[in-house]
Amino acid sequence: MALTATCENVKDHGATMNDQLWWYLARSGGVAAWAMLAFSMLWGLALSTKAFGSRPRPSWMLDLHRFVGGAAVVFTGIHVLSLVLDSYVEFGIREILVPFASSYRASAVAWGVIAMYVLLAVEITSLLRQRLSKRVWRSLHYLSFPLFILATAHGVTAGTDKDTFLLRTAFIVAAAAIGGLTTLRVIDADTQGAPSVS
Repeated sequence: MALTATCENVKDHGATMNDQLWWYLARSGGVAAWAMLAFSMLWGLALSTKAFGSRPRPSWMLDLHRFVGGAAVVFTGIHVLSLVLDSYVEFGIREILVPFASSYRASAVAWGVIAMYVLLAVEITSLLRQRLSKRVWRSLHYLSFPLFILATAHGVTAGTDKDTFLLRTAFIVAAAAIGGLTTLRVIDADTQGAPSVS
């Protein structure tokens, strides 16, 4: 009798774990996607400023920036697919693809939907960089800034882990670092664009 009850408890626990697997995967996929995006932004800004010095940089540095950007897309895919497969909150194709269609935290989810589209636009145009003019590519690549803001807003408002100390700290540190490097880049651009004083 005790053995039967124990087996039933193990079976129920296993069913519960299986039910929650997609929810945990969706959460971890979302956090990983945001982390890859933040790192890609930081690395790209560091490459475009004098943070690594003014000497020519090895090609692996740019390759790492591209790889991490691609990883953000992969983890976003895991996040979205897991939400569709999960039964904790009902997300269908409509809720995943249409902003404000979700009944669960509609605005918060909408930031994520819009961020997904902007991420795809940035990544696809990066892959097509050789076919685009430098001006067009650069203009589209600047979408990375609103992308980071949208993805962070989504994480801060929709994520169930948003109140954890580690994630909250990561949001603040990444935003501050990106803001600082962006300021440095603007100052560098102003300096280079200003006429030389003799």
